[in-house]
Amino acid sequence: MEIPHIETSYRRSESSEQSSINLYPDFELLSKAFTAFISRAGWEKFVILYKDAGNLLRLEQIFKLSSIKGNKIMFGKLESDESPPNYRPILQRIKKRENFNNIVLDCDIDEVRVIVDQASSLDMLSSYYKYFLTSLDIELLEVRKHNPVNITGYRLINPNNAMVKKFVREYRGRKRVTSIKTELALIYDSVFALTNALEEANKGHVIRPIPLSCSKSDAWEDGSTINNLLANTRLDGLTGRIEFVDGKRRNLQMDLVEINFSGETEKVGYWNVSTGLNITRNYSQLNDKITDSLQNKTLRVTTIAEEPYIFVKNDSEGNITFEGYCVDLLEAISKMHNFNYSIYLVPDMNYGVEDKSGNWNGMVGELINKRADLAVASLTITYDRERVIDFTKPFMNLGISIIFKKPEKKDPYLFSFLSPLSFQIWLYVLVAYLGVSFTLFIVARFSPYEWYNPHPCDKDSDVVENQFTLLNSLWFTIGSLMQQGSEVAPRAVSTRLVSGIWWFFTLIIISSYTANLAAFLTVERMVSPIESADDLAKQVAIRYGTLRGGSTMAFFRDSEIETYQRMWKFMEKTTPSVFANTTEEGIKRVKKGNYAFLLESTMNEYKVERDCDLMQVGGLLDSKGYGIGTPMGSIWRDKISSSILKLAEDQKLQIFYNKWWKEKGGGGQCETDDKKQKDANALSIANVGGIFVVLLGGLSLSLIVAVLEFVWKANKNAGEDRRSICQEMADELRFAVRCTGSSTKSLSNPEHKRPRKTTVTDNGLTLMPLTGSYTYNGSGRSASSKYIST
Repeated sequence: MEIPHIETSYRRSESSEQSSINLYPDFELLSKAFTAFISRAGWEKFVILYKDAGNLLRLEQIFKLSSIKGNKIMFGKLESDESPPNYRPILQRIKKRENFNNIVLDCDIDEVRVIVDQASSLDMLSSYYKYFLTSLDIELLEVRKHNPVNITGYRLINPNNAMVKKFVREYRGRKRVTSIKTELALIYDSVFALTNALEEANKGHVIRPIPLSCSKSDAWEDGSTINNLLANTRLDGLTGRIEFVDGKRRNLQMDLVEINFSGETEKVGYWNVSTGLNITRNYSQLNDKITDSLQNKTLRVTTIAEEPYIFVKNDSEGNITFEGYCVDLLEAISKMHNFNYSIYLVPDMNYGVEDKSGNWNGMVGELINKRADLAVASLTITYDRERVIDFTKPFMNLGISIIFKKPEKKDPYLFSFLSPLSFQIWLYVLVAYLGVSFTLFIVARFSPYEWYNPHPCDKDSDVVENQFTLLNSLWFTIGSLMQQGSEVAPRAVSTRLVSGIWWFFTLIIISSYTANLAAFLTVERMVSPIESADDLAKQVAIRYGTLRGGSTMAFFRDSEIETYQRMWKFMEKTTPSVFANTTEEGIKRVKKGNYAFLLESTMNEYKVERDCDLMQVGGLLDSKGYGIGTPMGSIWRDKISSSILKLAEDQKLQIFYNKWWKEKGGGGQCETDDKKQKDANALSIANVGGIFVVLLGGLSLSLIVAVLEFVWKANKNAGEDRRSICQEMADELRFAVRCTGSSTKSLSNPEHKRPRKTTVTDNGLTLMPLTGSYTYNGSGRSASSKYIST
């Protein structure tokens, strides 16, 4: 019948009528625009709450995200028999689901107002929940009293457009309004388009309306002209540029807006057919607004009591107070952003572990369930936790280490000076000494150049001698070993070769000995049965474990390294359990002995600084960091991360570390190994006592040998002098102990052996009897006459 038909709302029809046009945006384009936002926002999990299943067609592209990108989508129908409708039950179900914090509301703006009011009563308008409206009337949502921060949607009407301002100003004269509904604007634009078409049609001829009957097939002759003019409309209305393709509005542009912290809508981007979604948000202004949102806001902070990160104390009034490294860190960050905080201990005293049903406990569970805004503690950043919560930049880097009971100090061995060389080396040196001495003796006997004339003035002498007797060979070799030399010197090339090789050998041995001697004498060595994680894995006598329900336990449980897998199997099967409920419990088991505790290196350092019976064994098993936990999607995470980086640059984090690790709570009581090395300069008698023992032993041996030589020589002289050995020893001893007089004595007529009664002639000569005692002359021959002048 060619009657013009203009629609301002979505209508699903199987076939498009040629005489009908629709100013409402095409659902295919809306679906693309909605999907563009969800993809850009990174919503991997979200809920779609819909009122009318027939309108889900405009979410068709969103549904495809589940199969293409693996997004997890949960649906919920908005149903209620009450008046006004009660949607709290479905909102509570969403709140209980982990990380389904992104919600798509597919309903009109009146339903959105009800949902927002009820979500506010359930504390679901916090910064952790994000809402996206499919309604194009987000400008009409007045939620200033709730102060939402994450409600986003598209709008067709630009309130800054001059045409819109004029319309609102005129419309306000009849009614107090600040914005208009999209439906009203579309009706206005439809009338505007029809008026424009009629004006164009009237330019050629006068339009004559004629009566038509629905029972007849008569067509209005001017109807086709008007329909063609409507289909080719090109004008700007309240809802933007109006153009049609096949009766559908195609050349579409919508503003992406969100409700800011003050409750006002703010344009953050736009979407059009040609370029898709474009974000125009000024991020510097956004950061300022995030900072403003923290001003004087009180954040709920969950933590766990663990020294030195969190100390729990009671003040004079009996109130619980907190102090420690994490409190100083939190206080510094709060001053930078001027926010307040309240700290509470996590009820189950766990950091956060996922059970078989997929639920998380501890501080991670508190963040997931939005009961806490921050988790500030020694919370390790892990992949599994990162999937369900957000972390700031790490404020401390660390790794897993081993703490073990320090073995008792081993007192220095009396003969510590022998320690630089093993027993085998000393034995080999002794064998080498004897072997070289004997070789030198044999070579000297064979070499003709080692036989020399003892009387060089008597060239005709046929007597030669060799200085390398067996005793001289031993003396020469030991003198070289002790680097003292001797009066014996090799003459032949062969003996010099033996000597040179022996000197080179002694040079290396003495140098090696000297290099190791200082360490063995100055360091009191403590022998530990384990030195690394490999040592633990290779034995079963010493038990070892981790903190129950912590990241260290998860590290061994999920490790793919063979050593750590073997350690996990041992810990898992050992009874009684080797896992500790708290760090203090693990330390107590370590101090009892025969147990090693695996924990973070920072806590290891803290305990070793204060308990001198403990020590850290080996290096770090991995590398990780502690971070501040926030609920997934927290707008404050990046601001807190920036604050942590600033504190690190200003060395405030190191100051906090020194305060709680080195200074407070008895820090620095135990000396570290490095300090011991620096202070190990003075030697005690325990270190070098063996050297004095050797000295005394050598002196005693020399005295014994001297006595033996004295007795042996006295016995020989007594036989030759025909005197008793006692008399001979007495005379020799009397001469030996004289402190004055000559240091020489005559062997032919020693003064101490001269007869007591002698006869002297007139010329001064001594008369000797022919019989009786006698002495040796210089030639060694005895004199025998009745009287001999001497």
